[in-house]
Amino acid sequence: MMANCFPLRSCQAMLFIPLPFVVALLLLILFVTVLRRDEEAQPNRPFLALILLAVLQSVLSGLRWGYGVQAVSVIAPVTAAMVPPLAYAGVFSLVRTSRRSLPARIALHAVPAAVILLLMVVWRDVIDLALVLVFVGYALAILLLMRPGADALRLAPFEGAVPAYRAIIFAAAALCLSASVDIFVFFDFTWAHGEHALTLISLSNLAVLGILGIAAAAASRSRAPAETAEAALKPETAEDKETIAMVDALMEAKRLYRDANLNLDRLARKAGIPARQISAAINRAMDKNVSQYVNDYRIGEACRLLAVTQKSVTEVMFEVGFQTKSNFNREFRRVTDMTPVAWREKKAER
Repeated sequence: MMANCFPLRSCQAMLFIPLPFVVALLLLILFVTVLRRDEEAQPNRPFLALILLAVLQSVLSGLRWGYGVQAVSVIAPVTAAMVPPLAYAGVFSLVRTSRRSLPARIALHAVPAAVILLLMVVWRDVIDLALVLVFVGYALAILLLMRPGADALRLAPFEGAVPAYRAIIFAAAALCLSASVDIFVFFDFTWAHGEHALTLISLSNLAVLGILGIAAAAASRSRAPAETAEAALKPETAEDKETIAMVDALMEAKRLYRDANLNLDRLARKAGIPARQISAAINRAMDKNVSQYVNDYRIGEACRLLAVTQKSVTEVMFEVGFQTKSNFNREFRRVTDMTPVAWREKKAER
């Protein structure tokens, strides 16, 4: 009998853990995982900072809505305003479309947080609206950067360009979702005195986790994103043929595709051709993006090595420029409709 809690209400209070705290723990695990994965590579600092900021936001949300700590309402709007700029900065670090200096970019993206901080002093009633505008505005800015598809990620290695593109699109969707939740919460406080705010915030946290899961699933698919309508509608030109011929010659002579860190900018420098020109030529003439183009060379080389050598599939994978088995198998299936093992066995039977 002594094992039973009494009174029951006290026992329930001890067991209560706000959902945002669980979200914060999961995000912290995600941060550690990403940090360990990238420990030998140059980390994407804005994305790492974004994860930590999301942890802080979840903790603040748990304190505010789980335990009624009103003091966090002074901090939360300012930290919330920092989320979209960090997401944009993480994407921008893979795109690099501007020559603006780093201090200038930092100053520019600090404006939303500064504006929210100012509004907290002079006009608190419009903070929710300002946050909605910040989230939606940065979501649209990210989508604008991503208009060329996976080829927009000029500084991302080709192996990870398509999964990264999909994850970024889902991140933009998450910003829009957060803005929608802010709108619902604002109207809930206006019309229902916050009666449904806790439920809305809890559901939004679950939705964000769902989006992360969908993003991971989308990244594992083999189909590449559609290219822009602009590239698809324009006919192939003589310059496109010349560009592709030059890149083909370089790929065959130098075997650049074996470089696991090859990206569009590096390919453009090696070829002496603007990155935009290479991307547009391949999109129009070959109906594929540059990531697929490079991976086609990798898979062609992998097929040759599987047929004429006794190297293991893993050895072949690394030699031709892939870094993960999942992406290697996915691209191999895209090109050959078979797994590497099945392809080797079929060749051995002939």
